[in-house]
Amino acid sequence: MKSQNIDYTEGSTALEGFAAYEEGGRRPGVLVVPEWQGVNDVSRKRAQMLCELGYNALVADIYGKGVRPTTMEACAAESGKYRENRPLLRARARAALDEIRKLPGTDSAQVAAIGYCFGGMTVLELARDGADVKGIVSFHGALNTPNTGDAKNIRGKVLALHGADDPLVPPAEVAAFENEMRSARVDWQLVAYGGAVHSFTNFSLPENQPGPIAYNKKADQRSWRAMQDFFKEIFA
Repeated sequence: MKSQNIDYTEGSTALEGFAAYEEGGRRPGVLVVPEWQGVNDVSRKRAQMLCELGYNALVADIYGKGVRPTTMEACAAESGKYRENRPLLRARARAALDEIRKLPGTDSAQVAAIGYCFGGMTVLELARDGADVKGIVSFHGALNTPNTGDAKNIRGKVLALHGADDPLVPPAEVAAFENEMRSARVDWQLVAYGGAVHSFTNFSLPENQPGPIAYNKKADQRSWRAMQDFFKEIFA
């Protein structure tokens, strides 16, 4: 496995992602869009875990090189810029998608994207933008969009992995997402994990702590297996 930072650009903005890959052979590529902290140790670890499963992985940098918020307030402010500007969010995701196809040993025709929380919202927007990907996996991501009609552009399959008790993505938002996917005739799945709240895959958080965000080991393991089954299907 090779692990390294990757410099690339979107327009005039310098970006710095992180790649974990093997050069030999032709391996499917998986774009990873992290939570609202941006590229960090958790997302780097996920990329390495994907590489161990047989995929080349790239962690996308949505915010820009050196922009790494560390407080809740700073994360909310930075992610809010892109939540309110979906075209820019899509452009940053597409730049990362272009970059993963350049990784040595990556089969450019076999690419998927996964995202966590803010990243889950991002990969769904990437799909709605008509990106050429085999599939999209959202882990406890926001499911809403101001552009519901764009679901008709989705080209790959969609898997949404959701905390059934997530107060930040309430039932009304889930129902709207289901209707959006259904109306656009997308090949989609939604799995809800009982007892799980927001950020249930983030192993840097205390397990099952009170509040809207907490790590849930069981849901984390179940969702990771669900992703692997999904990949076996889309990359067959």
